[in-house]
Amino acid sequence: MKSLMSLLAAALTFTATPATPATPATAAPELTPAAVDAYLREAMESTGVPGVSVVVTRGGEVVHAAGYGHDSAGRPVTEDTPMRVASVSKSFTAMAVMTLVERGGIELDGPVAAQLPGFTMADPRAARITVRQLLNQTSGLSDRTVDIGATERATSLADYTARLAGSRLAADPGTRWEYCNVNYDLAARLVEVASGRRFGDYLRERVFGPLGMTSSAFSDKVVPVADGYNSLFGAWLPRPELAGFHDDSGAGGAITTAADMGKWLIAQAGDGRPPVGRQSLEAMHRPTKLRPYGMGWGIEDNGQLVHSGNLFTYNAVEAVSPKTGYGFAVMTNSATLYDPTYDIMLGLTALSEGRSPQGPGNDRQLFEAVLAAIALVAAGLGVLGAVRARRWAAKRAGRPRWRVGVRLLPALIPVAVLAAYPDLVTVLVNGRTVTWAQLAYFPAPMSITLVVAALAGLGVTIARICVLCKLTRYTN
Repeated sequence: MKSLMSLLAAALTFTATPATPATPATAAPELTPAAVDAYLREAMESTGVPGVSVVVTRGGEVVHAAGYGHDSAGRPVTEDTPMRVASVSKSFTAMAVMTLVERGGIELDGPVAAQLPGFTMADPRAARITVRQLLNQTSGLSDRTVDIGATERATSLADYTARLAGSRLAADPGTRWEYCNVNYDLAARLVEVASGRRFGDYLRERVFGPLGMTSSAFSDKVVPVADGYNSLFGAWLPRPELAGFHDDSGAGGAITTAADMGKWLIAQAGDGRPPVGRQSLEAMHRPTKLRPYGMGWGIEDNGQLVHSGNLFTYNAVEAVSPKTGYGFAVMTNSATLYDPTYDIMLGLTALSEGRSPQGPGNDRQLFEAVLAAIALVAAGLGVLGAVRARRWAAKRAGRPRWRVGVRLLPALIPVAVLAAYPDLVTVLVNGRTVTWAQLAYFPAPMSITLVVAALAGLGVTIARICVLCKLTRYTN
């Protein structure tokens, strides 16, 4: 992803591709562990992130798996350090669904409502949503028409499903692509109903277990994970992950390691005895006509399968190239206004294709330095405006009130922007619901800057009004 505002969607970025062949489709240069390690150490230094774990695979082999930096407990990050991977979870959820499709437990093109007791919505069109449409993100479900706040208070997938009863669709099923986490939490609940087991238990037994992913789970009660970090004007602050992806969330609840992701990427290439057959893999990697997005995977212009994941203290990206047979997973234990995981993945992709990688920069410090400067200027102007309030009021004491009111309005613009802040960001991220609590996490430097500007503008306005009132009483 990697613009400042697109990251605010928290788990929005993705891209996907047709099935990856088990052997490279074209000859690719040999990517050595030493070359990978050198690039990652350079990326670690340039981005300044606290910790990152990475795995590179090719066909059925792990080329390199390692960790760099430290976690919030001060322990070194290794290839075995658990990391939250946010929306990368969607590819795991799609795999779980497809295992049940192959066993006849789920009908891929059958209506969800007929297979999921308790799923109703205040929209008759919801009865036509198919399982395939959930996984392809073409169901018509949208953050704009679902009560996301209510779903975030759910205590289980069954409770989550019940909380959708009063919501509506934004489009007819199958007519529009729109990224919405509800699709994959419903898919996870469907897995529970079809299998008779909790979603996380089913993943462990039927997906993670067969692949040897022994350090992966959909709950931090099963695989404990350290707090991640946010950057506040250059300082790394450890923080617990924001609630919202409850245990077993099929949209973003997965915790895994670089070592386990190596096994996962190998399975996606059709090697390593994947839990499903070739046809199912192809279905998951096949884009829809509406969008280059399959089932938990998207397609980039170069044909590479990719899906990113963004939480509020962790970021991740996974990729598989049908052109070279390489696979990549990059995970960081931090979240800021700039997410470097995608750029690091692009650098590894370039190395695997014999190109010189463009190293990720330190846009985080640039963004935050600019915001800090704006906050300082706003505070300074606020103090200056308050000090000069008497001079300002003296020039306008005898003028009509409406004209004075108009001259007061510019200082209140930051106050109006702050009042509408979550709604404005929601519009900027294509309708994805954004809350005040979320804006206090990785966007905190931007939020603080806006608060400072609003307080400065409000202080200047109050000072001017107070002086005007005194002058008016004196002259009368």
